[in-house]
Amino acid sequence: MDSFLGRYSTYIYSIMRIVTGFLFMWHGTQKLFGYPPSQGGGGELSAFMAVGGGIEFLGGILIMIGLFTSVAAFISSGTMAVAYWGFHGTVAILPLQNRGELAVLYCFVLLYIAARGSGVWSVESIFKGSRNAES
Repeated sequence: MDSFLGRYSTYIYSIMRIVTGFLFMWHGTQKLFGYPPSQGGGGELSAFMAVGGGIEFLGGILIMIGLFTSVAAFISSGTMAVAYWGFHGTVAILPLQNRGELAVLYCFVLLYIAARGSGVWSVESIFKGSRNAES
């Protein structure tokens, strides 16, 4: 039996991909460029934070526009796993105790995006459509 929104699932997935990429990108801009300003005050940009911020920024843009989506999402998902176990997980195991809920959520949503691909409303779908039109 189809769910209430089942016929719109491909479009809802693309909206989720776009919004996830958009939000993920802003985490990178905050680390790399200090914008938007963080409530915690930021601090020194370590090498780990610079690499993580670069992956968040570039990965977020690629995921949002749907270009190299699976690769960008897979690398970004791994970055969030490292962020959780390397930073949040050293404080406490449970995400509610170590403030790592976003890292866990991003990790698994990005892993799903990596498995599913870009979907409709993506740069990749434009390229696939033009190839199909030629043959």
